[in-house]
Amino acid sequence: MKFIVLLGVVSLFADATYEGARSITGPFLGSLGASATIVGIVAGLGELVGYALRLVSGYLSDRTRRYWTITLFGYFVNLLAVPALALAARWEMAAALIIAERFGKAVRNPPRDAMLSHATSEVGRGWGFGLHEALDQIGAVLGPLIVSAVLFLKGSYQSSFAILLVPAVMAISILVAARILYPTPRDMEAESEELTTRGFPKVFWVYLAAVAFVAAGYADYPLIAYHFGKVSSVPRDWIPVFYSVAMGVDALSALFFGRFFDRLGIVVIIGAVLLSALFAALVFLGGFGLALVGVALWGIGMGAQESIMRAAVANMVPADRRGTAYGVFNTGYGIFWFAGSALMGYLYDISILWLVAFSVGVQLVSIPILAVVKRSGVSDRGVV
Repeated sequence: MKFIVLLGVVSLFADATYEGARSITGPFLGSLGASATIVGIVAGLGELVGYALRLVSGYLSDRTRRYWTITLFGYFVNLLAVPALALAARWEMAAALIIAERFGKAVRNPPRDAMLSHATSEVGRGWGFGLHEALDQIGAVLGPLIVSAVLFLKGSYQSSFAILLVPAVMAISILVAARILYPTPRDMEAESEELTTRGFPKVFWVYLAAVAFVAAGYADYPLIAYHFGKVSSVPRDWIPVFYSVAMGVDALSALFFGRFFDRLGIVVIIGAVLLSALFAALVFLGGFGLALVGVALWGIGMGAQESIMRAAVANMVPADRRGTAYGVFNTGYGIFWFAGSALMGYLYDISILWLVAFSVGVQLVSIPILAVVKRSGVSDRGVV
């Protein structure tokens, strides 16, 4: 539990750093002369890099067994790229640092999740990953608020990035302390009989297919915020507040779903998908009140995706292949998220009703696939 909390606090300060930065990178690039097209390309390329490279990172962490080394390197790049934005005088330099931040996150996530999975074997996969996600999202709420406070006090974008050096240093310091205190996280998990196959079990691929449908139907918050601003269903000053509400709900739902996942297994993921799939109809078709409810449901879905969906992977894959498994899982998730987001952006310009139908329908397709995973029992009892 101490190790889980340490990594959770690291994620708290890390999220405060880069989520704070991401709340203003768009207008910051614009202030340096970048066009809207450039902003969109930089954001999209950053996300693609941030997910695609996780496959490589996960494979290398399993192959070399240097989980800590790769995790530390990733965090250093991920976090120090943010305050460096304060020194960017041209949009090209800022774009390179934004992509570098996503690169660092791609490098450190699979080996970190693999180490986290060892600790959660004792306290419960769902509860362990849920607690980690809850701490993570506290930082996601605080970061944008810190930046908002700096700007409210008449600070510049550069001073906002500079002050984020403080949580960045805190995150790195705690991470180094965790490395010293727990040099071999694998020792926290009792040895189990490994699967004889060289690849992943079939249930892992079936599960990944289900998660891919969820990801493809999940609208990015920037698209939701764009809609709020375009139709004025939510006042402009309230749009970031709605995002903070979503992040807060994300944290609470991660804890809730995590606890019940350990008792009930994959059926909790099915329930979370059924509940969160309704968000699109509310945020894109409703007024202020319904939009707020929709954003809360969006946060519930994010909490489930970032906690129990990760926890289930650890129950399907042998300990010595989890880095690779998390790399494959995150890469597949990211690719389908990117493809779905691009399609929903296109559908928005054609018909909002088509967008809503696509979002809800594609997510619901995952339900029967998850039911197949449930019947296998592997995701509930772990690798045997």
